[in-house]
Amino acid sequence: MKIIFSNVWKISLGGLLILLVTFTLGRCTAPSPQSPASKPKASSLKPKVSLWTCSMHPQIKLPNPGQCPICGMDLIPLDTGGGSNNPRELTITPSALKLMQIETSPVERKFVQADVRMVGKVDFDETRTAFVAARMPGRLDRLFVDYTGVQVKQGDHLASIYSPELLSAQQELIQALQSVKALTNSQSTIVRDISQSTVEAVREKLRLWGLTAEQIQEIETRGTITDHITLYSPVNGIVIHKNAQEGGYVKTGDRIYTVADLSRVWVQLEAYESDLPWLRYGQKVTFTTEAWPGETFEGTIAFIDPLLNAATRTVNVRVNVDNPELKMKPGLFVRAIAHPSIAEDGKVTNPSLAGKWICPMHPEVVKDAAGACDICGMDLVSAEELGYVTADETNAPLVIPATAPLITGTRAVVYVEVPDQEKPTYEGREIVLGPKAGTVYIVNDGLSEGERVVTRGAFKLDAELQIHAKPSMMSVAQSAESMKQGEMNMELKPQTLCPVMGGVIDKQYFTDYNGMRIYFCCPGCETDFLSDPDTYLEKIKAAGEKPETLNKATE
Repeated sequence: MKIIFSNVWKISLGGLLILLVTFTLGRCTAPSPQSPASKPKASSLKPKVSLWTCSMHPQIKLPNPGQCPICGMDLIPLDTGGGSNNPRELTITPSALKLMQIETSPVERKFVQADVRMVGKVDFDETRTAFVAARMPGRLDRLFVDYTGVQVKQGDHLASIYSPELLSAQQELIQALQSVKALTNSQSTIVRDISQSTVEAVREKLRLWGLTAEQIQEIETRGTITDHITLYSPVNGIVIHKNAQEGGYVKTGDRIYTVADLSRVWVQLEAYESDLPWLRYGQKVTFTTEAWPGETFEGTIAFIDPLLNAATRTVNVRVNVDNPELKMKPGLFVRAIAHPSIAEDGKVTNPSLAGKWICPMHPEVVKDAAGACDICGMDLVSAEELGYVTADETNAPLVIPATAPLITGTRAVVYVEVPDQEKPTYEGREIVLGPKAGTVYIVNDGLSEGERVVTRGAFKLDAELQIHAKPSMMSVAQSAESMKQGEMNMELKPQTLCPVMGGVIDKQYFTDYNGMRIYFCCPGCETDFLSDPDTYLEKIKAAGEKPETLNKATE
């Protein structure tokens, strides 16, 4: 029995020792509770806030938290997430940059080409259209071309006219020739000269009636008269009008045929008034037509109408086009495009015409020096007189991609990447845009070469600026001068609210400061005011109120 009790006691003692060791090890290995000093301060976790604003009145910006002096709502931190104190800048994190998918492009200085698109149709060249008319009264006994559309060559016979007046004129010529022969041996020079003058006068009359030199020579050689005259085509071309019928009578001046030379045609285009600054005399224009799919044709601007069509708000632009294969049929619709090269300030340049002289009537006549046109004899004019500027690197325009600016009415805003910053920072900047040239805009003011502008994600940056009550595309950033002027023009009410507590003032509590009397709602506010008077004066002004002047308060 004693042995059993001894064993039980030993087992109990061993269990107690095991429990004691386990408890001791647990205390040693357990983490010690943090002391109050080791706990992170709540204030250190909060972002540093320098300005506070009202969510309903973002124009309120105060250095300390409190209530909005206008609506009484609690102020919120202004700079949280905005980073920069510059009202035009926005700083974002690298992760936010990836989410916003922002892309930038450099501001470049280079010559660009605009795309001026026009539509129109092919027309006859008025300078290559000729009329075949009766130069004497008579009867059309034969029309060799009896329908329109026939192609003729210069000198081809077109019609035969019977005319009694032609008979008398031929008889007069024969008699004058006989008189000259009879006076060949005469000693009277005066009589001989008069007879010769008569012959020349009759020849000229027949020539004016449409007889060729060969026909007149045939009459003189044959010595007999004919009662018919044959009319010939004056040019190569197509008979586009037939105005008489065989057997009909015509008077002097009656039009019988119209012949048009289609080896050169006009393309009459309609240009919108907004595209007129780009168009110049002598520019090349390419165009296409559905009649010849896949082919591109080229011409030269020969005339820009000085008058605007009030109904269509367009201006007629005439293009000269060589048509040796006669593919261009009058009446065909065309789609044309001009590619003017643009210099600084939206001026047009053409390197191929630099230093050249051009005929003002025939743009295809271009020479290296002043002189006269080989076609019409007019004096040539310099390319500069026609509106071109000399192209060099100094007058290349500043350009940005067309996706960069945010345009709202008359304003244009871009976001510029601020260099040498720890975090991605972008500055909103209002710029002055020139005309659009293809896929780029010309910048007249506001940017410098080499700066990088946001071309993708600008709307996201702008929305972020609006959230932080900073200037954006929807709100203009006021300059210091304009803000001062606005403050001068703003009518401030007499003070009714305490700048410290925001309660209604009690005029028995006040203090005088810099010629002004400031009222408070209770005695303790005066001490707070004097600790930071500028801040509280700003709160009074933000509420649309003003303190009393000292002179007025003491009256």
